[in-house]
Amino acid sequence: MNYPERVLIKEVGPRDGLQNEKVFLPTQTKIDWINQLSKTGLSYIEITSFVNPKWIPALSDCYEVAKGITREPGVTYAALVPNMKGLEKALLADVDEVAVFMSASDTHNKKNINKSIEETFPVLEETIREAKASGKKVRGYLSTVFGCPYEGHVSPEQAEKVTTKLLEMGVYEVSLGDTIGVGNPRQVESNLNQWTASIPKENLALHFHNTRGMALANTLVGMSAGITTIDGSLGGLGGCPYAKGASGNLATDDLIHMLSEMGIDSGIDLGSLVNAGHFIETSLEKPLISHQMEIARAQKAEQTS
Repeated sequence: MNYPERVLIKEVGPRDGLQNEKVFLPTQTKIDWINQLSKTGLSYIEITSFVNPKWIPALSDCYEVAKGITREPGVTYAALVPNMKGLEKALLADVDEVAVFMSASDTHNKKNINKSIEETFPVLEETIREAKASGKKVRGYLSTVFGCPYEGHVSPEQAEKVTTKLLEMGVYEVSLGDTIGVGNPRQVESNLNQWTASIPKENLALHFHNTRGMALANTLVGMSAGITTIDGSLGGLGGCPYAKGASGNLATDDLIHMLSEMGIDSGIDLGSLVNAGHFIETSLEKPLISHQMEIARAQKAEQTS
C-alpha cells in the first residue's frame, strides 16, 4: 500500500461528538474545550451546528459558542448549517467555514432532514450560493454512503451521483460518511476506486464511525487510495441521532497514534489532545471510549495508586 506523507485531520467532536448528548454541557465548558483543542496542532475544528434547537438541543447555544471561543491563527472554525436560516445565524457568528449535509439514501435523508434527496438539492443550492457570496467556503457531508439503517445497501452509483451534484453546486469537498459503521475495507477500496475515476481525490474526505470496529482499517484503505483528509472525534465521542446503534466516530487520538507510529505527519500533538480528552470526559462525567484515552486513564490511576 502507498500512504501519504501527511494527512489533514478535521476534528468534529464539538459538533458531531456532542450533538447526541442527553445532558446539556454548559456553554463555557464547550468554549474551554474548543480553546484547548485549538492548541493541539489541529488546523480544522467543527465547533457547533446552527440547526433548530428543537432537533439538536445539546447545541442550542451555537451562537454563543461561536462568538465566545478564542480563535487561534491558522485554525479554521467551521459549523454545520441545514438551510438559509441556519446560515444567517452562522454568518452573524462569523464562522470561518460552513458545512451542509444530506444523505445518499432517500429514507435516511427523510428521517434526518424531513425531505427527499431531490427536495433537498434546491435548499442546499441556495444555502451554498449565499454562503459563498458572503465569502465563506462550503463543505458537504454525505451520510450513509456505505450503508443505510433503513434501506440496507447503498449503491456506489447513488453515492457518486449525490457527491457529484454537491460538488457542482459549489462545495469544495464532500466528506463521505459511514454513518452506521457498516463499511469494510474491501468495500471502501472498491467504492473509492469507482468514485475517484470521475471525482478528483482532493475533493473527497472520509468520515468513518466505529460501530463495528472497522474505522481505522477503513481509514488505512482510504489513505492508500489517495484520500488525505479524514474526520475524527476526540475519544470516539459521538454518533448519529437518526441511526440506532451508530456508536462513536473514528477516535482522533487513536488515529493520531496510528499515523505517528507509521511516520505519517498530522501536525497534532497527541499528549495535548489526550489532555483535552480528559477535560471533556470529566465534564461529561463519562469515560471516552478510545484506546488512547483508556491507556491514559490507566496510567493516571497507576501514578496515583
